[in-house]
Amino acid sequence: MNLILFGPPAAGKGTQASILVEKHGYIQLSTGDMLRAARGSDSELGQRVAKIMDNGELVSDQIVIDLIDEQLALNSGAAGFIFDGFPRTVGQAKALDQLLASRATEVHKVIRLVVDEGQLLARVTKRFEEQGRKDDNPETFAVRLVKYGEDTAPLLPIYAEQGKLFEIDGMANVDVVSDAIEKALKTGR
Repeated sequence: MNLILFGPPAAGKGTQASILVEKHGYIQLSTGDMLRAARGSDSELGQRVAKIMDNGELVSDQIVIDLIDEQLALNSGAAGFIFDGFPRTVGQAKALDQLLASRATEVHKVIRLVVDEGQLLARVTKRFEEQGRKDDNPETFAVRLVKYGEDTAPLLPIYAEQGKLFEIDGMANVDVVSDAIEKALKTGR
């Protein structure tokens, strides 16, 4: 089973992905984690990523697709994959579909964690004040929320039309969200 987890920063995607990995043996493919790992490797692709990142540039969609392809190959016997942080645009979604089709598979389910952005911002602000996490800076976080909405909003109707989109109340407690995801995974299309 191949899943995409959608939700803004701090919506709980990482927590839910960890539960799915433990419960089903899926492989979580987080673009941020993959880019950091590639950058630290001595591979040709890693060297390309390091050069781009060191120059302060954005890594191209094709490089991200290449990293995903590499992980699909390395984990070919996996029970499934969780795409976290990708795709973010229609172009990326099309590239992912093409990549998966070349491997005779597809995105099976898209789980969107629906959250109250005002409550998320309050949660992150509190965490920033208590823990001082740089990625929780309220002003930066607000910009990330807007960017997430702009980038992913066009993807939702596409996946809904394909019958793959499942929206779950991401503001519920972790176990309730996890149970709702399990029900979505069992729902046929």
